[in-house]
Amino acid sequence: MAPVLHSPFPYFTWAPVQRTPHLPFAWPSQNTSPSSWNGSKSSLLRLSQATQTAETSKEGAVSSKARVTIKELCSGRVPLHILQRAEEIGYVIPTDIQEQALPTLLSGRDCILHAQTGSGKTLAYLLGIFATIDLHGSSVQALIVVPTRELGIQVTKVARMLAAKPLGCSLEEKSCTVMALLDGGTLRRHRSWLKAEPPEIVVATIGSLSQMLEKRTFKLEALQILVVDETIFASASIPQHNHFLSECIQQKWTKRDVVHIHVHPVEPMPFRLCHRFVSCRKDAKLDVLLRLLKIDQPTSCIIFVAEQSEKSKKAGKPPTSTSIIEFLRTACTEGTEIHVLDEETNFNARAASLSDARQGGCLLVATDIASRGVDLPETTHIYNFDLPRTAIDYLHRAGRTGRRPFSDEKSIVTTLTVPEERFVLQRYENELMFKCEEITFD
Repeated sequence: MAPVLHSPFPYFTWAPVQRTPHLPFAWPSQNTSPSSWNGSKSSLLRLSQATQTAETSKEGAVSSKARVTIKELCSGRVPLHILQRAEEIGYVIPTDIQEQALPTLLSGRDCILHAQTGSGKTLAYLLGIFATIDLHGSSVQALIVVPTRELGIQVTKVARMLAAKPLGCSLEEKSCTVMALLDGGTLRRHRSWLKAEPPEIVVATIGSLSQMLEKRTFKLEALQILVVDETIFASASIPQHNHFLSECIQQKWTKRDVVHIHVHPVEPMPFRLCHRFVSCRKDAKLDVLLRLLKIDQPTSCIIFVAEQSEKSKKAGKPPTSTSIIEFLRTACTEGTEIHVLDEETNFNARAASLSDARQGGCLLVATDIASRGVDLPETTHIYNFDLPRTAIDYLHRAGRTGRRPFSDEKSIVTTLTVPEERFVLQRYENELMFKCEEITFD
């Protein structure tokens, strides 16, 4: 079980290039140990507990006064054509986390960043990667490890957008290539790619990466930068980043002079969200949900449910997502599109559900697999059918709405609770500093 965090803010660490006996992977799988992951001249970059789509860096750029631009911050360190591409995409003024972190990242110092979801951390570490890799090399130089396929797809998309040549550019030099080594992909094709023409950047889930390392297809000797993105490391008593850092120091992957950068620690919740809750009996939740949907008439929404427990699976009970979908398909009018996204859904069905959800006009029933690394800008409403396990989970679920670029439209997050859960929701309110209004039905 993942530890309960003492802070609702994501963070990552970046370690300078140094010769190390092992790469900083002590916990990738039961079959892989640190001693089997050998490498040299490694850099360490850790990013955790946040939704890291680079598009959200636009949302964080809220300063109307004159500020330094991303191009000015990175001038002379990041290749000019990468900075031109960033401007074409719309990344001109840095967010607060980018403005504070980029000088440290580009200097190669060890760094732990604490920042809220949607603050633009993905763009920050990608610019650091592009500043470090050598396009004339013939090996994998940067590795980004992600916990889910969905987050990996999003990070890969942003990296490839930045790596593409700017409009009207006639550069003859080799462009940067990005490989997505994700669960559910064709590893045989990726093995051929790695042998024939290794990409400069690889985005990988831990399962697929472990398979490649065990087969000795993926070599880490030339790796310069390692990103660990939103991966959970188990510790029952030590805050997550401290536990990770102590392990890295013990293994001599990094040094003790780590720089901590905190950004907006008192405003973790996006301001465009309206929070509500309904208290009801557990057996009345489906009827309450249906009533909320009829009143709100959401353009596009996500209904979050808890992952099915092992005890429930052994008892042969259907998951909550299945019960909700069957109920809504019976109760809702014809033409209402209802999709599911959970751990039991195969990868092709996941991709189809996400594709439809991005178009808007549908109901998506999902577990927390959809709360991170999934960008659905048309989502206007979030319904927590089951209470999130932690304040962090609440923050990430809520962060799936209010993401439409340059829009001030309010989005709504509604939580269905039983009376004995009210104190838990109040704890989340205190920790994340937001107010949740109770709504009642006559």
